Amino acid sequence: MTSTNGPIAESEDPAPKPTRRRFSSEYKLRMVAEYDAAPAGEKGAILRRERLYNSHIIEWRAARDAGAMTTLTDQRASPARPKRAAEQAELERLRKKVARLEKDLAKRDAALRVMGKASALLELLAESAD
Repeated sequence: MTSTNGPIAESEDPAPKPTRRRFSSEYKLRMVAEYDAAPAGEKGAILRRERLYNSHIIEWRAARDAGAMTTLTDQRASPARPKRAAEQAELERLRKKVARLEKDLAKRDAALRVMGKASALLELLAESAD
């Protein structure tokens, strides 16, 4: 099947990467209340209209009933778990790299010491064989 507009340029992305939807706590509480107030035949229509799943309502209702309003917010960006600054993340990455490299260096030093001792032993054996 060919396109009437010609081929898509390589730099154009025909389907941009989708972004995850984020729901505010007010929206969650409003949807739970609306869902609970709806008659039995209308609950599915609410979910379809809002493009939600029943599991959303169940999770949000449980959080509301537990009194955990903070669980109704997105925990990945909430103040309870602030994102580290880029400098801190880079510093942590570099510290891990230094620790790994120091460990590798210690292994190499130990191997070189063993090889040096083995070489000296072989020289002694070669001299005594003469």
